[in-house]
Amino acid sequence: MTMVTGTSISMDEDRLLLWQWLSPAFPIGVFAYSQGMEEPMATGTIRTAAEVEAWVTALLHHGSPRMDAVFCAQAHAGTDPELLSDLLLAYVSCAERETELMEQGRAFTALMTSISGETVPIRPYPVAIGVATRRLQVSRHEVLQLFLHGAAAQMISAATRFLPLGQSVAQAMLSRLAPQIIRLADAAAKTDLDGIATFTPGADMAAMRHETLDVRIFRT
Repeated sequence: MTMVTGTSISMDEDRLLLWQWLSPAFPIGVFAYSQGMEEPMATGTIRTAAEVEAWVTALLHHGSPRMDAVFCAQAHAGTDPELLSDLLLAYVSCAERETELMEQGRAFTALMTSISGETVPIRPYPVAIGVATRRLQVSRHEVLQLFLHGAAAQMISAATRFLPLGQSVAQAMLSRLAPQIIRLADAAAKTDLDGIATFTPGADMAAMRHETLDVRIFRT
């Protein structure tokens, strides 16, 4: 007979909590944001599944999701969350980027306060995730893997709703990104604050131009 210890049960429960908090179904409004992708889709820069995959891949490797994962890792490791929050907001490339970070962070914080009954300060979303997951008996790598998977899923979901991109195509794309996400999570866990860097000027400028689009489906 297989024996299940209290520790293993606790770890399993914590893993389920992690999946719950980082699930696209956790109601923090991720469906309302495109991380700036709406502008290139609206103007025709992104039209095909291959172009969506190239854009998402570039952002994961070199853009804001990579930087957010490093901040999440630092928060999980115990770095002062107020310092991290100030530094992350200093790095934002445009007003909508700050809106996305803070509004998702505010929604996540409100839910965590409601669930736990503890008053939690409002922080940018990656920092809020890192702090909240400190108490879970799951590895930092697992937190970062699910965090980056969520970022990729958010962008692909936005493309699926905006373009003629079928669900099967979208899910296949997300599956192909899995090995890269694992490697990027490992790298983010090892990166210190001095190692933070991004280089996606096209995506940054698209996010800036999104602010003046005449018709917008997404908030960013």
